[in-house]
Amino acid sequence: MSVLDDYLVDPNLSLLDKTRIQAQVLVPVLRALRSELGKDKADAIVKQALRDWSKQLFAAIGDGIAGSPRKKWAAIQAVFGEISGRDVEVEILRHDNEALDIDVTRCRFAEFFRALGEPELGALLICEADFDIAATGGSEVSLTREQTIMQGAPSCTFRYRFAPR
Repeated sequence: MSVLDDYLVDPNLSLLDKTRIQAQVLVPVLRALRSELGKDKADAIVKQALRDWSKQLFAAIGDGIAGSPRKKWAAIQAVFGEISGRDVEVEILRHDNEALDIDVTRCRFAEFFRALGEPELGALLICEADFDIAATGGSEVSLTREQTIMQGAPSCTFRYRFAPR
């Protein structure tokens, strides 16, 4: 049983398939809101709702894991990496006690949302969740990312830093 089972609903369903199902609902709702409220206002409402949902979700998952904040992050990160691993290609540039530097060089999530014409929605559902996962590490884990494939860059740059133990 995985720490993300409740999030995934059906652990046999890939994260990309789960994301496609979410998009089948969210894209028409987002487009209807844009039609009624205008793009800026609709996007702001959806962005706030999805950010609040993701922050609460990963905080609750972290609360359910025993151990230090870094161990909570590591548990979530390991499972999240495992379930998204078949849909992304990564290059590990550094992995030691102080840092983990990863470049994602191919992302099927970005390909899906760009084909839909909704990369901003993809960034909210997929990319921004990385920061919520990192937040489960408290002051022991930080993440910076200067670019993402979802936003048109050639790679996603994950730069994790770990507080001394």
